[in-house]
Amino acid sequence: MATKTRAKAKRKKTTVTKMARRRKTVRKPRMIRKKAAKKAPPRRAAHTKANSTAKVAVKPTPVSRRPEVVKPPQSRPAQPTAAEQRTGVVTHYYSHLSVVAIQLEPGITLRVGDVIHIRGHTTDFTQKVESLEVDHAPVTEVGSHDDFGLKVIEHAREHDIVYKLRS
Repeated sequence: MATKTRAKAKRKKTTVTKMARRRKTVRKPRMIRKKAAKKAPPRRAAHTKANSTAKVAVKPTPVSRRPEVVKPPQSRPAQPTAAEQRTGVVTHYYSHLSVVAIQLEPGITLRVGDVIHIRGHTTDFTQKVESLEVDHAPVTEVGSHDDFGLKVIEHAREHDIVYKLRS
């Protein structure tokens, strides 16, 4: 049993001496890194109080000046006129070409030279049909089953309604 304790004691001595050697070695100085700056939190909108009407000063108008009558903007009719026939709906607008793709109603044909009216939420213009193309080939007449492109003079949007003016 004495030999086992000596072996353990020797092991402890060797580990202690290694630790002592490590402590005696010169350590490299640590590089101190700067901490990254934190982003400022997003600003919230300030609450605005409603201005009271008592504080607002009213500027008197001269007697000789008459107030101008403001005319209400002309509203377009909700329904197309009797001279228009619903022809189809714009399915796509190609802005770089100024071309619309239109899906025609069944039994409707469209020819070069017809006058059409395109009307939508923000669109309202009339033009003469000058260019019709089916599969990049110019044609003079298209039917309801043709996928075709039509050159337009203004911006049109999807779901705009196309009317054909009766002559």
